[in-house]
Amino acid sequence: MPNAQIHTIETSEQLDALLKQYAAVLLLFGAPSCGVCQALKPQIADLLARDFPKMVLAYIDCEAQGEIAASYHVFSLPVVETVFYGKSFGRFSKVFSLGELKRAITRPYGLIDENQP
Repeated sequence: MPNAQIHTIETSEQLDALLKQYAAVLLLFGAPSCGVCQALKPQIADLLARDFPKMVLAYIDCEAQGEIAASYHVFSLPVVETVFYGKSFGRFSKVFSLGELKRAITRPYGLIDENQP
């Protein structure tokens, strides 16, 4: 099974547009120098493709996009934030498992309108 597409965010306008376009977005805040972040990225993409195909994965490189990271109060890595219908629903930082992430996504994901992209 292919992984979910990873949208690399380069501007706050690009992120805002993505959050408005999709009902479910997972934000992954990371950096090229963060080994854990780079290891998590394909694992999260695989999880979304397998279990949450309507959820979009957005990657924010905090070294390149410091203003976006600061606006989301991201000061340590990795940080994952789930957003449903434009509202932050769950946030995980530093130490968390994919199982915890999956459990946190399951309930709100089940409430997504079938006609939403």
